Amino acid sequence: MNYKTILITGGAGFIGSNLALNLIRDFSGTKVICLDNLQRKGSELNLPRLKKAGIKFIRGDVRNKQELDLVKTFDLLIECSAECSVMAGYDNPLANLIDTNLYGAVNCLEAARQRKADFVFLSTSRVYPIKELRLINLREEDDNFKCLPQQSIRGVSEKGISEDFPLEGSRSFYGASKLSAEIILKEYVHGFGLRAIVNRCSVMAGPWQLGKVDQGFLALWVARHIYCGSLSYIGYSGKQVRDVLHVDDLYDLLLLQLKDIDKYSAQVFNVGGTIDNAVSLRQLTELCRKVTKKKIDLGFIDQIREQDIPYYVSDCTRIERLSGFKPKRNLETIVCDTAQWVFDNKNTLEKIFK
Repeated sequence: MNYKTILITGGAGFIGSNLALNLIRDFSGTKVICLDNLQRKGSELNLPRLKKAGIKFIRGDVRNKQELDLVKTFDLLIECSAECSVMAGYDNPLANLIDTNLYGAVNCLEAARQRKADFVFLSTSRVYPIKELRLINLREEDDNFKCLPQQSIRGVSEKGISEDFPLEGSRSFYGASKLSAEIILKEYVHGFGLRAIVNRCSVMAGPWQLGKVDQGFLALWVARHIYCGSLSYIGYSGKQVRDVLHVDDLYDLLLLQLKDIDKYSAQVFNVGGTIDNAVSLRQLTELCRKVTKKKIDLGFIDQIREQDIPYYVSDCTRIERLSGFKPKRNLETIVCDTAQWVFDNKNTLEKIFK
């Protein structure tokens, strides 16, 4: 990897800060700059980590072109900034969500074009439509849902959902804003020769994730067990299933992609934990009890919200065939790493998680 200066937007967030720290560790001759507006509660906790590693931090907002221009030169931009809650935007979509996820991404694309820099866009599995995901043939078991081999929708198999899944339909303002940014990115690739990769990430997890009910549920689940806080299953009796990817596995994939960006450019990839790291909330509860040695009572809210889906697992066959990439860290490792981080920072994190 021969980049001289890497700009990471959303660089004080969970994914951005972890990628930055791994990059500066492995490529001492590369300058890493993190730009973030620190809007997300707790993101300021990452600033001492970035400073200690020698990473330059700029407080700036991707929605503001002038603030992006504070970084005069870079040859790679990794776009991690996002309002990433599927529940966001329903009171006022323009207030933050579309401004950040779409207009902010376009500002980043334009900044990369002007500097002739390469571009990595972290998109989301939530680009796939909700109604169609609910039509997947599932078998309900004691503690989860299983995807059946017989399916009437293309792009679905026992491996999960592939990039061939239909995109027609409603997907939430969050998913729509990210998909819109993907479409604009394709035009930059075609119109200006920008070298760019789209990674549609499933559930990300690991240390330093400040999880909430609507985003980062694994970290929240772990922390609430450690602090003996309250948790509830919302809809589907806690049997809803997601695949989970450790943030360090995402970094491993990123290295493969950036070592030969021409091989991956102009393509879209599902990136997740795959069926091997798929888990329901009920199964996650049992794993948290095992790792933390604590047991809490969980409530149940008998409500299926408009944005809820019973099952999503990433079929990552496309990226695996092209790169050989497979996640190395299993679910128990992800939970253990997250739990250890919470234990190590228990006093600091209590106000955020409890």
